Amino acid sequence: MSAPTVDVPDSPAELTRSPSLGEYFRSYVDRVRGGDIGSLPAIFGLVVLVIVFSLLRPVFFSAGNFANLLTQGAPITVIAMGLVFVLLLGEIDLSAGFTSGVCAAVLATLLTDWGWSWPLGVLVALAVGLLIGTTMGSLVARVGIPSFVVTLAAFLAFQGTVLLIIGEGGNVAIRDQTILAIENKNVPPVWGWILWAVSIGAFAALMLMQAQRRRAKGLAAEPMAVLAAKVGGLAVLTGIAVYVLNLERSRNALVISLKGIPWVVPIILVLLVVLSFVLGRTAYGRHVYATGGNAEAARRAGIKVANIRTSVFMVCSTMAAVGGIIAASRANSVDPNAGGSNTLLYAVGAAVIGGTSLFGGKGKVRDAIIGGAVIAVIDNGMGLLGYSAGIKFIVTGLVLLIAASVDALSRKRAHATGRA
Repeated sequence: MSAPTVDVPDSPAELTRSPSLGEYFRSYVDRVRGGDIGSLPAIFGLVVLVIVFSLLRPVFFSAGNFANLLTQGAPITVIAMGLVFVLLLGEIDLSAGFTSGVCAAVLATLLTDWGWSWPLGVLVALAVGLLIGTTMGSLVARVGIPSFVVTLAAFLAFQGTVLLIIGEGGNVAIRDQTILAIENKNVPPVWGWILWAVSIGAFAALMLMQAQRRRAKGLAAEPMAVLAAKVGGLAVLTGIAVYVLNLERSRNALVISLKGIPWVVPIILVLLVVLSFVLGRTAYGRHVYATGGNAEAARRAGIKVANIRTSVFMVCSTMAAVGGIIAASRANSVDPNAGGSNTLLYAVGAAVIGGTSLFGGKGKVRDAIIGGAVIAVIDNGMGLLGYSAGIKFIVTGLVLLIAASVDALSRKRAHATGRA
């Protein structure tokens, strides 16, 4: 959720005064009451789920299962990060799952059958994703075909494309050690702590610079106590995660040692930082939010709406390609069902559950991370409790429905209070 703001005092002497803690939290409560709840329900739900599953099955929070949670939810989370861009415009991409499958199939074929090096294979796979997004975005933005129709057609076509590339009943194994390492290897424990320290330091510096910039512009900034609490809280939570992941997870450490953060985690962190910067700190990001909030007003303001609409599909399909590469790494192969099954449903669910609005104009890339964690916890936790796949789907569907209902109700509340 974005940081709450408070009324700026009229007195020039008080322009740069930080609000007191009381003022800050009153403003925060007012924003929540006004419908600006962001990812709060998803975070609350995630905490509850983790506590419940940990109590029912203590093995849930073991080092081995924690690492499995991260790798299990990684492909879905990455695809959801791209879907956030499309959802911000009130559009939908039903083909994201099979787009990831097509790109994974291209990568596997180039690496295994044609003997290409992994950098070239990855580059071509990403280029295929970009081309797919450009084509679909152009059909939506310039031809005027609804995104539902375009991406539904692509959903069917790409399912066939994967079959043509892989072959019915076929399977292309991934043998490249670099690609396999993404989901199957770990960062050395020492480097894990270095990554933790650098990340926390960068986050603290960013928060301080943001507060200083606001004060320099005469705007109210968050109290230092709040900044310290955010940095400290993140440091503690991530520190615990690094400690747990650095524990030995192998049942026979003499044969093989399993310690450290999975390599896919820093990859997702880099993607999160880059995409969050694009949405939150660039003119392009502001144009995306403006177009999603009111396309006609954005057009009258001089924003090239057609270009923005095309670009979000390009971002989405490229991220789907990254998700496909990660999924191929996890499975050690690519089969004709790559990108199928529940991939798309879980990816859309992750973005929406995390707090991205289906109506456009509201959401952040981190929503995909939070929503992906919720889905991974539900799937993993219920699996440990012995529930069938049918029960998992029903529960995940109910959670998605609740998230969509909360989104709709919060928008109504925001309109009623004039905060929309």
